[in-house]
Amino acid sequence: MSEEAQQQNKKKSFYKEWVEPFLIAAVVALFIRQFVVEAFKIPSGSMIPTLSIGDHLLVNKFIYGPRIPFTDTRIFTWKEPKRGEIIVFKYPENESKNFIKRVVGLPGDKVEIQNGKLFINAQPVPVTDLGAYDDGEQGAGSSYFPEPKLLEEQLGSVTHKMLYLRDQSGYNFGPVLVPKDSVFVMGDNRDNSQDSRVWGWVNHSKILGRAFVIYWSWDGNGRWVRWERIGSLIR
Repeated sequence: MSEEAQQQNKKKSFYKEWVEPFLIAAVVALFIRQFVVEAFKIPSGSMIPTLSIGDHLLVNKFIYGPRIPFTDTRIFTWKEPKRGEIIVFKYPENESKNFIKRVVGLPGDKVEIQNGKLFINAQPVPVTDLGAYDDGEQGAGSSYFPEPKLLEEQLGSVTHKMLYLRDQSGYNFGPVLVPKDSVFVMGDNRDNSQDSRVWGWVNHSKILGRAFVIYWSWDGNGRWVRWERIGSLIR
């Protein structure tokens, strides 16, 4: 075999052993990120106590239907968002940012708050008082409201914990009617969340997916890694 042929064989071998697997892996990774699962990080305390600052999540992007790349158009709709689910979506006032909140109201729902009590379609949402929240987590409280109140709320089939930072007896909102193909969302840290009470609805086309598991978590202070949160399913 000539020296030139040997060089060609070496080049082919290098391509097959290194370049080709790398390109295939890159294409598969891009496909998964675009259509199946994507990683997100929690930058704020608006979802405490369910999600903490520094949690890293995996988001199911297929569950509501895959989207045509670089558009808001779905190839097909797989499922509709359900009450109580935690979703990631494009922030309506700046779509370059992604927000994460909990679905409270569905299309056609009447949502209102009367003296701090949440009503959906004139029915009070069941809530259980769990006492003071004393975790001391960054973003949970403030110097004005040092002892947040921990509650358990029932939204559809989902039971979850939430926080109030102050007395709610004088707080009212709505009523508002959720339009077609939209959802009304709120943060679990109710007094420390910019959500649908401030900027309105989230259209289905702007929903990127549903959060389902914490794959990494650290607080940047003290012990750093929160080992007990890694692998936790999100509800």
